[in-house]
Amino acid sequence: MKLALLSDIHANLEALTAVLAEAERQKVDEICSLGDVIGYGSNPAECLQLIDRTCKVRLMGNHEFSVLGHLSTDSYTHAARVSTEWTQHAITDREAAIIGDFKMEHWIDNMLLVHASPYKPEEWHYILTPSEAADAFENFDGTMCFHGHSHIPVIFSVVPGALKQRKSAHNFDPHEESRYLVNVGSVGQPRDNDPRACFLILDTDSRRVEYNRVEYDIKQTQAKMTEANLPKMLVARLAVGR
Repeated sequence: MKLALLSDIHANLEALTAVLAEAERQKVDEICSLGDVIGYGSNPAECLQLIDRTCKVRLMGNHEFSVLGHLSTDSYTHAARVSTEWTQHAITDREAAIIGDFKMEHWIDNMLLVHASPYKPEEWHYILTPSEAADAFENFDGTMCFHGHSHIPVIFSVVPGALKQRKSAHNFDPHEESRYLVNVGSVGQPRDNDPRACFLILDTDSRRVEYNRVEYDIKQTQAKMTEANLPKMLVARLAVGR
């Protein structure tokens, strides 16, 4: 079975639409959303409705948690706080109900899907350093964990008795003795210096992992964000991917 794994859409409807079209072109069997459908962008309601219609698996992200009032925005940047407040006013009870059905994690055989980290997932830890990867590896028993949150597609791997390795995103066939932490990248706000939308296709039979980058109409997204008076920094970063 071919799965499309999407994360960090961030209310970017143009990016999401482009990614869904590419997933359909590649004839994926199911689509899974790994959280942060909303936040930052100007189309939270539309993105939530589209994810609700197209994704069998829908996970909770920290931005959904914040909009529901379960997570303080005190540690957020100014732009993130402003966009969270804007989003709370932009969605209706219908979209809030959609978010309310999101799960914290999901298992597919011995592979875990989660938004941030399997280490205290409700605390939204990043996996960017070897020590953060060590915490994550210690807190799930499977062979692979797919996640998002940092918007940076990186892969940590470990073989029993060996050091953990951190590599940039690349297509690969998992080694049978290794375990992996795989960041699927961001659909709507990439931060790896590549502004194209990023998502991952997983073959659950072979365990083959393939990254995909998709062009979308960034200027249209930026125009809508500007019209909504969202922070200029959030608008500008889309064009440079960081």
